[in-house]
Amino acid sequence: MASSLERRVAIDAARAAGHLLKSQFRASHRIAFKDTSIDLVTEMDARAEELIVGRLSSAFPDDTILAEERGSAAGRSARRWIVDPLDGTTNYAHGLPIFSVSIALEVERRVALGVAYDPTLDELYVAERGRGATVNDQPLAVSTTASLEQSLLTTGFPYDIRETRRTNLAQYAAFAMRSRGVRRLGSAVLDLAWVASGWLDGFWELRLGPWDAAAGSLLVEEAGGRVTNVTGGALDLDAPAVVASNGRIHDAMLAVLRQTRET
Repeated sequence: MASSLERRVAIDAARAAGHLLKSQFRASHRIAFKDTSIDLVTEMDARAEELIVGRLSSAFPDDTILAEERGSAAGRSARRWIVDPLDGTTNYAHGLPIFSVSIALEVERRVALGVAYDPTLDELYVAERGRGATVNDQPLAVSTTASLEQSLLTTGFPYDIRETRRTNLAQYAAFAMRSRGVRRLGSAVLDLAWVASGWLDGFWELRLGPWDAAAGSLLVEEAGGRVTNVTGGALDLDAPAVVASNGRIHDAMLAVLRQTRET
């Protein structure tokens, strides 16, 4: 369980970073590339990350901090903060208002606290293990959709989609034929938050970073949903392949993923 100090610092840092991102949303941005031409990073990723890491390291100097842009800074404690300062960078760079900030606290390899902030909608998501999940202090609950056929799903694709054979396109096609629709929103953090909210019924992605899945996975679990890897086992945050759902359609989602691996 997270302390009141940990919760307050994480919430304040997420809000401050989100307000910074929103204040510069329509400005011109310096765009650089990571490993591929579609894996973008802007100066705002770095500015938001600097703000968050500065606050966390000041409040908790002994903790490890893993942040998307700067990597891991080892601490002396058994605790790790996992930070995504701007999830949805491509959306942000193109002026599409679907992006978010994510901060999670992992204690002894289990996420104890997850905070996600959507500055566009001014929605603050908070989950504490064993204490439920909220959005703007209102309880979250996953949907009651009973079947895959009735579901609305979301997913994402790898940045090396032009080079790899593991593209997620076969899985996308299979789910598109078996559900009401599949969305590709561009922010895994919000994908998971919106599964927790009940707006979406399920999410899968074959390859993510720890910062994409840490806070959001706890949101889904604490809202009554289910989170596994793509074969139904425990989620590995250091190499996350994620299936998240309301629980009712989870086995059906796993079956589709199994079938697409076998064909």
